[in-house]
Amino acid sequence: MMFSSISQERSSLNMKDFIGFTKRNLLIYFKDVLAIIFSLLTSIIVFVLYLLFLKGTFVEALNSTMRGLENIVSSADVEMFVNGILLSGILGSALITIPYTCLQTIVKDKEAGVDADICSTPLKRWKIILSYFTASSICAFIMTSVILTIGLVILHAMGDMHLGIAQIAAAYGIVLLGSVSSTALFMVFMLLFKNSSTSTAFFGILTAAAGFVIGAYIPLSQFSDGVQSFCNLFPASHITSMIRNILLSGITDSINSDINGLDGGAFISAIKDTFSFNAHSFGLDFTMQSSVIYIAVIALLCIVAMTVAYNKTYRRR
Repeated sequence: MMFSSISQERSSLNMKDFIGFTKRNLLIYFKDVLAIIFSLLTSIIVFVLYLLFLKGTFVEALNSTMRGLENIVSSADVEMFVNGILLSGILGSALITIPYTCLQTIVKDKEAGVDADICSTPLKRWKIILSYFTASSICAFIMTSVILTIGLVILHAMGDMHLGIAQIAAAYGIVLLGSVSSTALFMVFMLLFKNSSTSTAFFGILTAAAGFVIGAYIPLSQFSDGVQSFCNLFPASHITSMIRNILLSGITDSINSDINGLDGGAFISAIKDTFSFNAHSFGLDFTMQSSVIYIAVIALLCIVAMTVAYNKTYRRR
């Protein structure tokens, strides 16, 4: 009984340490206003570019696709469709830059020698790395959920997105999956960086490339098959495609209803291909279900890899 009591007490202390360390990592991000702004940089760029010229480009692409259907398809639905494309691009970008920014705490701790103090605590190393992972996933989910909520409120004020409770709940579920998978992937990269200058330089490259990789600036269908296949290797591209499917499912159903089968579904099929509603990689066509499985497998492999890497890299001192 005494040994059981001691074991339970140690377990309780370890859990408190884990929660405390996770809370510490959360506060580091949320107390740094500049970090929050920079983590949203790509999303802000997508929004600004949309206002400047992307909206016109997307509307033009839609209009060219629906020639002969101009008097049938509602212009309001076309407008809301394009706005939904914008929101999916913003969310996809946020799910890349926010977890990365949160995870830079790992590199900063290494530079400041804080990692040595952390490893000297009773907290096991796998719990230490898991606390970084948990904090970053929570930060990404909270921030991206806020963006999604604001986006849905604004779109509702602008018109009808034809979304039900089930679709909205699914959108938040995809955001959660994206938060976890992106964090897991970037954890592996972050453990390789020796200092903040390297991680910051990589963040610059990431910010510039993210919008293209997920198709926020230009639909991936406009690139060659090889480029599309490469981009769709990344879980973030799958997540963005899934968000498009969820957020725009009501609009596409409404448009299809307006057409009333006159084109045999050709228009909806064409715009789904144009705006990459489903990922295609090296001859494989992913459905929503297969994308979820692919993302889950990649996330699991990254979690195992980051745990092994942390155990080997960070020795107790």
